[in-house]
Amino acid sequence: MVTGTSGPSAIPFAENRSGEPRLSVVICCYTERRRQQVEAAIVATAAQLGDADELIIVVDHNPDLSADLAAGHPGLIVVANKGIRGLSEARNTGTDTASGDVVVFIDDDARPAPGALKAVRARMAEAHVAAIGGAVEARWETAAPEWFPDEFGWVVGCDYLGLPHHGAAIRNPIGAAMAVRRDALLDIGGFSPALGRRGALPAGCEETLMGIALRERNPNDRIVRDTTFRVTHLVPDDRGTFRYFTSRCYHEGRSKAVLASLTGADAALASERRYTTRVLPAGVWRHRRSPRRCAALVAGFLWTCAGYARGLAERRSIR
Repeated sequence: MVTGTSGPSAIPFAENRSGEPRLSVVICCYTERRRQQVEAAIVATAAQLGDADELIIVVDHNPDLSADLAAGHPGLIVVANKGIRGLSEARNTGTDTASGDVVVFIDDDARPAPGALKAVRARMAEAHVAAIGGAVEARWETAAPEWFPDEFGWVVGCDYLGLPHHGAAIRNPIGAAMAVRRDALLDIGGFSPALGRRGALPAGCEETLMGIALRERNPNDRIVRDTTFRVTHLVPDDRGTFRYFTSRCYHEGRSKAVLASLTGADAALASERRYTTRVLPAGVWRHRRSPRRCAALVAGFLWTCAGYARGLAERRSIR
């Protein structure tokens, strides 16, 4: 159990009701450049913790940041990533450290909205719900670029046009706001270090592999989208450039190729088929009076395909 500390760094915790699942909230961080965002995430999260919950900060191979966070929040659990550098192993360290029934992952530059953890408790009390994905609202540092298509919100780690509705079954959550039963996550071996972001490298798909593995573990289990579990996610100006946009699309394609080699293309690309055959064509029509958005939408698709092709070629060369 984590309790608040006395003095100016104390953070008041809420209270759990008996019978609710115990939450272990994990925030992974790696750089001092996000120190202000990490602090905001800690404060917003801690305000919603019950007395049986815990908040775990995992620092990815940055001893100075670890020391700073431990000194600033002596009542919290601050641990170093025990595995190789990267978000996947940082999350695995958090899962191993956790003692709660449910592990809640929130990005270091995201803030849970009021009532977010209450929504997690309510949804995870349902039978056969193994994991949930929350709503991730983009909070642009200045403003979203005029050319940025809503269908590509995933490029900046946020919700995008075409996502299933509240309460719908989903293949996998968005990593900025997801919750998973700890025993199920441990059973599948956690997150694969072959996938996921490492520092500033904009790779991904570790949540997708997790979702596929959870369903294979127990086909009766469900992963549910719950928009009442909502966070706001900071999108800095450097992620609003066309260069970052194309780079993120390219690396997503490469990650999808790695995923396909691990699970098979049918499982790896099930959601992407609907996205490319329905969501993107509808987006071209929707943005038909905005040539720059149309061009960005097409470019994003082509760069993702290019990354996928490169990833497949790399996988074949390894064999």
